[in-house]
Parts: sequence; structure tokens; C-alpha cells
Amino acid sequence: MGSSKKESRLAIEIGVAFVWFTTQFGGGFASGNQLRQYFVQFGNWAFLTCLISQLIGAFYQWYALRYAKRHNVYDYRSYNNSFYGKYSPIFSNLYELVYVVTLCVAPAAAFATGVETMKASFGVNHWVGTAFVGIFIFIVAVYGTNVVRKVASVLSIAIVAGLFLVYIPNIAVQWGDIQANIAASAAAPAPMSKALWLSIVYSAFQLASLGLLVQHAAPFEEPDDAKASMTIGFFVNGLICIMAVLGLTAITNDPNFAKESIPLMILVNKGPAPDVLRPIISILIILGSVSTAVNMIAGMSNRVCKGLNPNFDPTAKPGKDVIIVTLICTVVAFAIAQLGLNKIVAVGYKYLGYLTIPVIIIPYVIHMIVTKFDSLPLENENK
Repeated sequence: MGSSKKESRLAIEIGVAFVWFTTQFGGGFASGNQLRQYFVQFGNWAFLTCLISQLIGAFYQWYALRYAKRHNVYDYRSYNNSFYGKYSPIFSNLYELVYVVTLCVAPAAAFATGVETMKASFGVNHWVGTAFVGIFIFIVAVYGTNVVRKVASVLSIAIVAGLFLVYIPNIAVQWGDIQANIAASAAAPAPMSKALWLSIVYSAFQLASLGLLVQHAAPFEEPDDAKASMTIGFFVNGLICIMAVLGLTAITNDPNFAKESIPLMILVNKGPAPDVLRPIISILIILGSVSTAVNMIAGMSNRVCKGLNPNFDPTAKPGKDVIIVTLICTVVAFAIAQLGLNKIVAVGYKYLGYLTIPVIIIPYVIHMIVTKFDSLPLENENK
């Protein structure tokens, strides 16, 4: 019995860690577009700054998950009201703005990337691909956070396996190009200050969905489970990021690298067995894209439905309110996706990061200092 309980606890910790992974592995990341914009364009600094961004993400998410479990606040409005305390009338509403912008950017990138990849790799008609992506997102999101967590775990296993299958052969075959480009970067290094700043911006816009992650703290047995979960998440995300940056380094001298909306396709087409690996990476991009949208939309649906009905149970069979709210969120994401992936990644994500810094990055540090990392007795809270 004890062993079974321990395995169940570990499964939940891994499941939450992979929710973070699938949230990050969205349209921009899966295509290589985000990696190019925020890391790879700065040459060898990318190897350090991508790990810094993952460390920042793990640290903030550990703190949020631990706080949510310790205070039993799992929908993001209740969580924010508790976390920000007497300042919640300001910061809880500012977070609503952050999340609205996130809902505009992340699921829109999922639509844009998924549909474009289906069209480019499989010749799927734009509107047929749009319908497929939209229906998938809607069906999974409408069934709530438990299903989202389980789907995230399943998708993550497939994604990680596929990424290794695609990246490792390409890194091995194109190792000479990687070494040459690393040497060229070392000879003429990019500005470290800008590389570090954009890695912080990357961390910030990833943390825009922090309020949504806390819903997954509910099945933890105790607050310290958050530490194990985010430690797992850091190593998985960090490993994948380093591998992806290393692979994309092989094509930084390609004339199309700077403007290609799906840079990863350049790597695949130049590597071994492109006819085999191209459909694999295409499927991964599609799965990674829609997993992000699912996490975003499920969280917003829970928030709105809880506002409409204080007794709302996200684990219950979805009712009319859940279906309608999830459908509206899905349609909004589709509409914004029509702006195009490059513009969403380069402009939308950057300004989302700028907005998140004063709402999450700075206030969380102040909270840590004032509450001594939320170590004060609960009965003294807000006194």
C-alpha cells in the first residue's frame, strides 16, 4: 500500500511538471520561432540564457504551487486575491488583464502554427486544418483540469520521445556546422546584456500563465510536493531547451533562418531522412501547439464558470456554462491567429512579457521577502 501511494504521489508530481512543459511547448517553441527570437539569435549566449529562463520559471512556479496548496486556493482569482492580500483590488485585476492578453497570444500562436504546419507538411486545406485544431482544443479543454493534466502527460511523453528522435540524428549529422557556428559566435559574440534581458522577457511571458498552473496543485498531498514537481520540470524543460538550441545552432548561417516562420523545418530538411522526420516533427509541432491552447482555455473556463456559480466543480461532468465559455475562448483564439505566427511571437509575446514583469516578477519577490517565503503561520495571515 505504501509503495502504491508513493507511486501515485510521484505520478501527480510528474503530471504537474509536464503541464508546465506542454504549456511552454506551444506554437512558438515547437516551431523554433521563439527559440530563434529569444535565444539562438544571440549565438553561444543561448546555451546559458535558456537555462536561466527555465530556472526562473521553476522557481516562481514552485512558489505559486506551494502557496496554492498551503492556502487551498486553486482557481486563479481566488489564488490572486489571497496572494496579493490588501493589494488584490489592484493586482488581481491587473492579472486579469495579463491573462486576457495571454489568451490572445498563446492559443492564437497555437492555431497559427498548427494550421500552417498541417498545410505545409500534409497539404491540409487551411479551413479543414483550422476546424481540426479548434475541435481538438475545445473537446479536451471542456472536460476540465484533470483531463488536461492526463492529456499533458501523454502528449509530453510523445513529444519528448519525438524531439529526441528528430534532434539527436540532426545534431549528430550536422555537428560540423554546429561547431563552425559556435566558433563564429565566439569570435564575434552578441551583446550579453540584450541576450540576458530577452531571456528574462521570455521567462516573464511564460509566467503569464502562472495563475492557471495553480489549479493543478489541488491533488498534491502537501505543499512540499511542489518542490519535487518543479525540480522534475526544470530538468525536463532545461534538457529539451539545450537540445533544441544546440540543434538550431546548426542552421544559424542559413539565409532563410531569420525569416522562416518554422525554422525547425530548415534543420529537418538539411538533415538525415527528411521524408521520415518531417512528418514526425510536424505532428509534434501540432500536438505541442494545441496543448498550450488547451491549458490556457481550460483555466479561463474554470475562472469564468466559478464566477457564474460559486459551487462550480471543475471535476464534474461539463455543463452548459463550461461548453459555452470554452467555445467562446476557442473562437477568440482562432480570430487573433489570423495575424500570423511571426508577428505574434516577435511582438505579442514581447509585450506580454513587459506587462507581466510589474504584475508577477516584481511583486512575487516582494511577497517572498515580506512573508519570509510564506513561512508565517496561516492564522497570522493578513493580520
